[in-house]
Amino acid sequence: MKLPRRQFLHLVAGAAAVAALSRSARAQAYPSRPVRLVVGFPAGGTNDIHARLIAEWLSKQFGRSFIVENRPGAGGNIGFESVVRAAPDGYTLSVCGSTELRNEILYNDLKFSFMHDTAPVASIMLAMNVLVVHPASSVHSVPELIAAAKANPDAMTVASSGLGSTPHVFWELFRSMTGTRMLHVPYRGGAPALTDVLGQQVQVFFATIADAMEHIKAGRLRALAVTGATRIPALPDVPTIAEFVPGYEAIGWLGVVAPKETPGGIIEMLNKAINAGLDDSKIKQTIVDWGETVFATSPAEFGKFLADEHEKWGKVIRAANIKL
Repeated sequence: MKLPRRQFLHLVAGAAAVAALSRSARAQAYPSRPVRLVVGFPAGGTNDIHARLIAEWLSKQFGRSFIVENRPGAGGNIGFESVVRAAPDGYTLSVCGSTELRNEILYNDLKFSFMHDTAPVASIMLAMNVLVVHPASSVHSVPELIAAAKANPDAMTVASSGLGSTPHVFWELFRSMTGTRMLHVPYRGGAPALTDVLGQQVQVFFATIADAMEHIKAGRLRALAVTGATRIPALPDVPTIAEFVPGYEAIGWLGVVAPKETPGGIIEMLNKAINAGLDDSKIKQTIVDWGETVFATSPAEFGKFLADEHEKWGKVIRAANIKL
C-alpha cells in the first residue's frame, strides 16, 4: 500500500521526534551507573592525578561514582584504544593529553584515530615546560644557549623522556626555529633524564615544571626560560623562550574525550560539570600549585584547539622525521 505523501512525512517527523525524545531521556537519566575515566598511564603520573581530581568532583556533582581506571602501555595507546572501542554512551571516557594526540602522528600502525574516533568533552589544563641546565653550566640565558649550540654543532647534549615525548618535540620546535644543533639523548622517562641533568651527564632539558620546580628553587637547576607564551606566577623571574625566539610556544594539555557518537546531551552535561569544577577555588588553586593553567572551554572550542595542535605538531614531527 502506498501512503499519501502528507501521511508519510508525518510518520517520518514522528519517528524523528521519538528518536530525539529517546536521546533526551538518556541524557536526563545519565549517569545511572558508575562512569569509567580511563588513563593510559600508571597511577601517580600527570594524567592520573588530574583524572582523580576531576573524578572526585564529578562523583559529588552527579551522586554516582566516577572511577579512574589505569590501563598503561604502549605510550598510552592501550588505554586510549579501549575508550575508542567502548560503547558511545558516556560511561567510558578518556583523560588524555598531548601525548595521545601526538601518537596518531608518531605511530604508523595504530588501528584508531584520535581526531576521527573521539568526541571532545572538556579541556582541563595547560602546562608549559621549563628549559633547564645545571647551575655549573656556562650558559645563563636562551641567547647564550643558541650561541653555544651554533658555535659547536652537536657538541651539546639535550635530554628527553623518549622519542616523540613532549620534551623531545619541544626541543625539535626550538631547533627548527633557531637553527641550532645538539645531540639528542632520549631516556625512558623524565625522571632518569632529570637525574642525569642534575648529575651533569647531559646538559639541556625541557623539563616539566612540576618535576623541576623544587630543584630550581633549591639552586640545583638553572631555569633559562619557560615554553609558553607568557611568564607564570610560579616562576615570575624566568622569561619565556618567545622573548628571544619570537613566535615560539609549546604547551602540554589535558582534557576529557569520549568515543565518537556519544550523545551531545551527555557531552554538554559533562562539559558544564567539569567547567564548574575548574571554577571551584580549591581545584583552581591545586592546578596552579602544580605550575599549570586552568583551561576551560566548550566542546566545540576544545575540538578546534585539538585540530590546531594536531596540525602544529604534525608539521614538527614530520619535519624531524620522528617515527615510533
